[in-house]
Amino acid sequence: MEAKALTTQDLTTENLTTDQLESKTSDLSANTHPTAASLEADVLELTDEPTSAAKTFDDFGISEPICAALRTAGITKPFPIQALTLPIALDGHDVIGQARTGTGKTLAFGIPMLQRMAGGERGKPAAPRGLVIVPTRELAIQVADDLRTAAARSDLNVVTLYGGRAYEPQIEALATVDIVVGTPGRLLDLSRQRVLDLGAVQTLVLDEADRMLDLGFLPDVEALLRLTPPARQTMLFSATMPPEVVTLARRHLHRPTHIRAELHDEPAHVPTTDQHVFRAHQLDKIEVLARALQADGRGLTIVFCRTRRACDQVTDNLADRGFAAAAVHGDLGQSQRERALRAFRNGKVDVLVATDVAARGLDVDDVTHVINYECPEDDKAYLHRIGRTGRAGRTGVAVTFVDWQDLTRWKVINDTLKLGHPEPLETYSTSEHLFSALGIPAGITGSLPVVQRGDRAGLEAEALEDIGETGKNRSRTRKPSSRSGHGSKPKTARPAHGEATKPAATGGQSPKAAGASKRPRRRTRGGVPVTEQAEQAEQAGQAGQAGQAGQAEAPQPAEHAKPAQHVAGQAPAQSTSTKKPRRRRRTRAAAPANSAGSTRPATEAELKEIATD
Repeated sequence: MEAKALTTQDLTTENLTTDQLESKTSDLSANTHPTAASLEADVLELTDEPTSAAKTFDDFGISEPICAALRTAGITKPFPIQALTLPIALDGHDVIGQARTGTGKTLAFGIPMLQRMAGGERGKPAAPRGLVIVPTRELAIQVADDLRTAAARSDLNVVTLYGGRAYEPQIEALATVDIVVGTPGRLLDLSRQRVLDLGAVQTLVLDEADRMLDLGFLPDVEALLRLTPPARQTMLFSATMPPEVVTLARRHLHRPTHIRAELHDEPAHVPTTDQHVFRAHQLDKIEVLARALQADGRGLTIVFCRTRRACDQVTDNLADRGFAAAAVHGDLGQSQRERALRAFRNGKVDVLVATDVAARGLDVDDVTHVINYECPEDDKAYLHRIGRTGRAGRTGVAVTFVDWQDLTRWKVINDTLKLGHPEPLETYSTSEHLFSALGIPAGITGSLPVVQRGDRAGLEAEALEDIGETGKNRSRTRKPSSRSGHGSKPKTARPAHGEATKPAATGGQSPKAAGASKRPRRRTRGGVPVTEQAEQAEQAGQAGQAGQAGQAEAPQPAEHAKPAQHVAGQAPAQSTSTKKPRRRRRTRAAAPANSAGSTRPATEAELKEIATD
């Protein structure tokens, strides 16, 4: 179908001039119903100088309250992805935006959404007109803050919905909502509870769509898209375009414009970031990290680890060495994660140790260094990790430690991104090239000098917010639990001194023995329960078979003459015909083998024949 074609135009910033941008975007706005051929074949190649330095937000026809709010925040000129997206998105077209991380994608879709919301009236409660779906909680907080900054001079209300927080405050905030920013799980949960109505959504944004694919959120995203009106404006932004994301765009976007904010032959990583790669030993890696954190000009630093356990170990080691460090990973409760991020943004800690949960959406000013304590899983993880520094045109330093067992993985990343570091240099904490490459002063040891340890207030100086956290609180700062953990038996009260050796009132038995009854033993033979009377009858039959014929007529003892007679209070013996044959004969002095020499017990017919004889 024509509506499922992937791209209307392919816009790039290949040396784009102001006049060319205006002419191209005006042509695109006029072509509201392109033909099927133009959907596939019309690709724009734009040349000359980029336009981001020649235009301001006022030149795009954006309303004055939004421009004034941006000027107050110090934002006056758009970045390339913003300069290309704004003319198309402001006209209501669907957009696929593809750009490197840290290039301003949030305002690229946020400004058109705010412009459209400002021109209309607020709908009914719990029915937002704008919806932004993001993969992680940290990214939801970051996007919502950027939208609130741009909407500071208007009466638009931005509500953040994500897991880990109580439902009640979020539901109350939906009473006057205009734009919702949330994660797929909480959005779908509130929609199924019928407290969030997505039937009035006019503009929908999928941010970091490739990360949603990695986390397995695409089915939930498609379920949310089916709850929104089909006549909405949809914008999809992603740093990479895997095939699954392309399929999602073809299914739910109507004739989108695919915008690439970089050259086709431009490297995927940010060129203003200085990258260093060292092959370090696992046992010496913490020493190398401690020296790298004392480099000249180092500001806020993010250290990425692959596992949660490694995050905790690195954080504890750095704290013991005098560094103000905090951890962020999935094993921490939401309140602890937000506390660590606030302390990092406020400068109370200058080292944030995190898993890939912080690799998307964490936009903090003055992050000068990113250190990969462990080699990333793939090239996409590497790009998003080092994308935390060198953002918005700033410079940064990215350092990667590669273990010996990760050399093959690193070679794949290097070849894919063409980094030029195929063989990392073997490095130890005393290597001279480490000090010279990172600008580490001579004589630095693995611990922070005592005189520098009071520069940061530390994580404890940041207050822990009570957010009505749902689920189990998995804080690393909680007290250790008692020895009786999960699966252990509860402890009983210990008796007073001298009472443990006193006999109980029941026959001199201990309290434990007095309170428990002995389990009766169950005897079976061939899988069939055996009663005492049945065993006596069997013994009587064996004895009668071994006796002589004259002895059979003689009177028998009472216990053999009446084997069926049972003791009072016991059940009568069952018939031996219902019993299975014995598999093994037990030897008894009173019951020798039968006359034929066989160990097989006599049958009922044989017993009757012996009795008649």
